[in-house]
Amino acid sequence: MEHIGILEGREKQVFEKKGGIETSDIACETSSLSGSVSQRACVFCGSRVVLYPVADAIHIVHGPIGCAAYTWDIRGAVSSGPELHRLSFSTDLQEMDVIYGGEKKLYLSLIELIEQYKPKAAFIYSTCIVGLIGDDIDAVCKKVAAETGIPVLPVHSEGFKGTKKDGYKAACFALMKLIGTGSTEGISKQSINILGEFNLAGEAWIIRKYYERMGIEVVSTLTGDGRIDAVKRAHGASLNVVQCSGSMTSLAKDMEEKYGIPYIRVSYFGIEDMSKSLYDVALHFPEHPEIMEAAKQVVSEEVKKLYPELQKFKKALTGKKAAIYVGGAFKTFSLIKALRSIGMSVVLAGSQTGNKDDYRRLKEMCDEGTVIVDDSNPVELSKFILEKEADLLIGGVKERPIAFKLGIGFCDHNHERKIPLAGFVGMYNFALEVYQSVMSPVWQFAPRKGGNR
Repeated sequence: MEHIGILEGREKQVFEKKGGIETSDIACETSSLSGSVSQRACVFCGSRVVLYPVADAIHIVHGPIGCAAYTWDIRGAVSSGPELHRLSFSTDLQEMDVIYGGEKKLYLSLIELIEQYKPKAAFIYSTCIVGLIGDDIDAVCKKVAAETGIPVLPVHSEGFKGTKKDGYKAACFALMKLIGTGSTEGISKQSINILGEFNLAGEAWIIRKYYERMGIEVVSTLTGDGRIDAVKRAHGASLNVVQCSGSMTSLAKDMEEKYGIPYIRVSYFGIEDMSKSLYDVALHFPEHPEIMEAAKQVVSEEVKKLYPELQKFKKALTGKKAAIYVGGAFKTFSLIKALRSIGMSVVLAGSQTGNKDDYRRLKEMCDEGTVIVDDSNPVELSKFILEKEADLLIGGVKERPIAFKLGIGFCDHNHERKIPLAGFVGMYNFALEVYQSVMSPVWQFAPRKGGNR
């Protein structure tokens, strides 16, 4: 394994930090190299990731059943009420539909489902095959919306036409059609929208409570525990607070242009960034100093409870090494800080959708010898984990088998986890999971590949 090379055409997307050596920007925001078996998801998956948590809408995948199965219950995305989002509907296109078109099938499916489930809206996802046969889903959506009286929104997410980021944009474009169609009556001037928080394990509820303790009204969370009526009135908020920048920055920019709502980027992972997220929102309302005072009070109370607990984990984890490969680079920044706070260093850092600014910042943050990768693949990740002797891999569902096959700990920081990792309580959960995984006695029975433990 130590002799594995980098595929020709991938060299510029891999960087190792070495002191004193001037380097050009890392290549990024490009299509995946053919044959590299990228860890990155397709356009369709990107759109499903963003819209899936809207719990009172029906989501119909217009395409083969495999596309629906691939994204069925794609995230935890817990709901405090309806759970329509957890049902996976598909038009299940077959050979005859490919020949003669699937518009009629889509129309009948929509009418039947809307009559049965009475949703607040419907999202219709185009898949690769729909892009090839040319079904006019816009016309079908327009017709059904007129007949049923609910928003029926096409999501042009044909998988072949770009990267996961293009799926994010397609989803944001659909959300923009809803925003601005509801009443803003009664919304406070001290109000925000939370963008890019998907409530995988209840994080949106935790974050919302912090802001409410500061006297801030949360108009809408896009899209965790999402509701169509809340999305419709999101244009009434005074500030957009963007957590997952890769997926939601385009929506924040569109809302700024159309409604004049400014936005800030934040992260809710780790003590440092969680605290900054509260302070940055408070700074947006300088005419209300009591909001900043409340933010300081929240941070003081939470850190006072958390800090002593973290020191116990730090004692055991100091000197251990971590590899990070996640969707958005902004999360990587927070994870590096969070790992340092419990004594761990980062030897590999990468993302699926980072941009040049993200990677410049990663270069500044990372220690000497750290490998930075964009749009990586299982072989590359394995190679660098072995070479750098990482004790832990932080990633998502596709990275989990890599860690276990190599005999190292794993922390799911994406789709499938069941415990919240955001907020101050999330930092405790994160440290606990890292500790339990890295220090587990199971590794004596499954020794690390290619190195000594």
